[in-house]
Amino acid sequence: MRVVPADSLVAFVIAAAVIIVVPGPGVLFIIGRSLALGRVGGLVSVLGGALGQVPLVVLVAFGVGTIVASSPPLFLAVRIAGSAYLVYLGVQAIRHRRRQASTDAATLPPASRWRQLGEGFVVGVTNPKTIAFFVAVLPQFVAPAAGSVQLQLLELGLVFVAMAVLSDAVWALVAAGARAWFGRSPRRIQTLTATGGAIIIVLGVALLFVGGH
Repeated sequence: MRVVPADSLVAFVIAAAVIIVVPGPGVLFIIGRSLALGRVGGLVSVLGGALGQVPLVVLVAFGVGTIVASSPPLFLAVRIAGSAYLVYLGVQAIRHRRRQASTDAATLPPASRWRQLGEGFVVGVTNPKTIAFFVAVLPQFVAPAAGSVQLQLLELGLVFVAMAVLSDAVWALVAAGARAWFGRSPRRIQTLTATGGAIIIVLGVALLFVGGH
């Protein structure tokens, strides 16, 4: 059952759409993963990242996110962890580019897909700017007179996650399409995989020093 008033929900959807459609670090991560892993790997990463955002929505709704965002040491720790993990994923993509070029993505074992899902989850849950965004933006669209503030924050956060999934999936398909187009040559696939890894590394370093969502 909807809790957020209709006018507030519409205003939030418009604001969220404006934020989501502008390419940012999250889009760069999905593009890098799709170039490195292909269509299914990119979409699995999108799903993993979305699942990683769900706990952040819950934490923000119940006040924990505010504590993290307002504590410089905790916020820095999350930034370092998230950035380091991105760099690790980028390095792994570059190291294993030859294996990626010679592997049929459709035949990967389920364990590999679960690993990719887990990697996307870690990136999603350790994105400090997502916490900051939820803390700063979601409360602006809450109407206390309409009911539980926590439920309204949860609803708004999940709406944002759903919208982001749709947008990120489009980017994943576009990037994977480019990979498939170049896929007639194993050498070109290696280059694209390494390029995707480099994008993720640069993103990790950039997030550490300048932040971003």
